[in-house]
Amino acid sequence: MNFPNPFYRWRPHPWHGLETGPNPPKEVNAFIELSSFDLVKYEVDKVTGYLRVDRPQRSSSQPPSLYGFIPRTYCGNRVHQLSPKSTKGDGDPLDICVISERPITKSEIILTARVIGGIQMIDDGEADDKIIAILFNDYFWQNAHDLSDIPQVLIDRLLHYFSTYKLIPGKEDSTFIAGVFGAEQAWKVVEAAMKDYEEMFGN
Repeated sequence: MNFPNPFYRWRPHPWHGLETGPNPPKEVNAFIELSSFDLVKYEVDKVTGYLRVDRPQRSSSQPPSLYGFIPRTYCGNRVHQLSPKSTKGDGDPLDICVISERPITKSEIILTARVIGGIQMIDDGEADDKIIAILFNDYFWQNAHDLSDIPQVLIDRLLHYFSTYKLIPGKEDSTFIAGVFGAEQAWKVVEAAMKDYEEMFGN
């Protein structure tokens, strides 16, 4: 039997073993950790590559889109430099929110997404940007190439979610939204995260 090329005899680590995308920084792969139906926060385990339960969501807020990260990216010094109100990068892969017309109920999946913008978020002083993207072959959104091409209500939902998803009653919130940006700035953030990854982990 001839195996396809490339062929992975063992499951690749989703952060380090998958490709960044077919045409980064404009078209990227996303490994999805959360669907819009999840009430528990899952994160990829950095050692094993499997999904680990991080915490039950503290509020009634649900993710308004698919949520995950771009493989082979790292939020280090270059990402920090693009986020003036941060003190450093958060040391994680670059987060991505993927909008699709049809509900996708599964997590731990890979998809290709077209980058259209982003949210500049600061978490405990660290740069924690959220790239906003469209499912690449979603015909409903085929003409969306920048943040201005999607309804403001979708952006508002994302902003509300990330403004509240770590709130703990009686405690001061350590996160805030520093701004939103369009496609060109988002491409710069993706490129910076790719270079930060190469510096940290090599090719």
